[in-house]
Amino acid sequence: MKIGFVSTRLAGVDGVSLETAKLVTILQRNGHECFYCAGQLSDAPGTPQGRLVPPMHFTDPLIKQLHDEAFGLATRRPDLYDRIFDVADELRAELQMFVEQFGLDMIISQNASAIPMNLPLGVAIRDLAERTRIPVICHNHDFYWERERFIVNHVQDILNTAFPPHAQTVSHLVINSPMQRDLYLRRNIQATYLPNVFDFANPPAAPDDYARSFREDMGLTDDDIIFMQATRIIRRKGIEKAIELVRKLNDDRVILLIAGDDRDDGTGYGAWLREEADRAGIRYRFIGDWLGDSRGERDGHKVYALWDIYPHADIITYPSIYEGFGNAFVEAMYFQKPVVVRRYAIYKSNIEPTGVRTVAFDYDITDDTLQQTRQLMTDKSLRQEIAEHNYAIGTRHFSYETLEAILMPIVEQASR
Repeated sequence: MKIGFVSTRLAGVDGVSLETAKLVTILQRNGHECFYCAGQLSDAPGTPQGRLVPPMHFTDPLIKQLHDEAFGLATRRPDLYDRIFDVADELRAELQMFVEQFGLDMIISQNASAIPMNLPLGVAIRDLAERTRIPVICHNHDFYWERERFIVNHVQDILNTAFPPHAQTVSHLVINSPMQRDLYLRRNIQATYLPNVFDFANPPAAPDDYARSFREDMGLTDDDIIFMQATRIIRRKGIEKAIELVRKLNDDRVILLIAGDDRDDGTGYGAWLREEADRAGIRYRFIGDWLGDSRGERDGHKVYALWDIYPHADIITYPSIYEGFGNAFVEAMYFQKPVVVRRYAIYKSNIEPTGVRTVAFDYDITDDTLQQTRQLMTDKSLRQEIAEHNYAIGTRHFSYETLEAILMPIVEQASR
């Protein structure tokens, strides 16, 4: 079949874009052709052909204006619905052209029908499914009711019917079991649980000449101990806890590398983190400018892929307050790095029960947290033991083979 992926963006190192690429790999491995349609598309080698539609991006000025009027305000403009549906009609036409341009047999909506960052796009996907009867699979990463920012709104009926849509030709995937339960209880929609995955059947290669120079480019030596925060810079990632951890370790060898970009947050969180790190007196560096979808050059220096950087890290920090699943956690397992993790809800429900070994805390960085972390820093054999144990867990529970076994029956059923 020819399968089209639709999202607000399909570029960068956010969880939705990364998981989409993994679905593409499995679908192509099974003989299907894949295509992209989004408000931002990756230019990385191997990215599927696509249709760029800028108003699909949640940062488009009109889309953002509609979003800001719909959520968090006491009153709304009387023409809000008219404007949402006018844009939705335009986006549905774009989706129809996407279908016709590539002769698509199926659409996979990548979180665009779950979290209402772009209200007209969610409506457009629902309307496309209902009017054309094209099979749609909604791969849902975050539902609106899981985010406080969407609870106060003026578009509840749109949320009830399009986020996500409930239709005969629409199937649903969710990335954790509580989402699966809540979707059924709230909307009477059955969904299949599909965890985040990585290609554990093919272990990571050793750094090549390009990746080997990362520490040198950062001004670091082999004696420096890298704690890496390999997530976006948004408030629910709880990155201030990583800063607190490094401060309390009080070890001059430790440096915290923060890999994300704070442009997704828009609340000044990144600037506040810099102030917190300065006040804490720790060694730290924001390295988002050194990262890209693929290798290249920017402002006269090298750009690394995220996979180039993981091998250089000694310990991964993952103090998230909330995660849909835990993409960066699975990545750390794959690159055989120990993790200091906050026991967020989905970690407790879907990851911890698999038997992973971590330094885990609930609320505070305690003396026990510090003791376990220092042991990881000094005991190479323990790090290796944990790495091998967690890799085996990943192979059993979070591999491409897991993805294939779950995804392919859903695709085949949806196409009938």
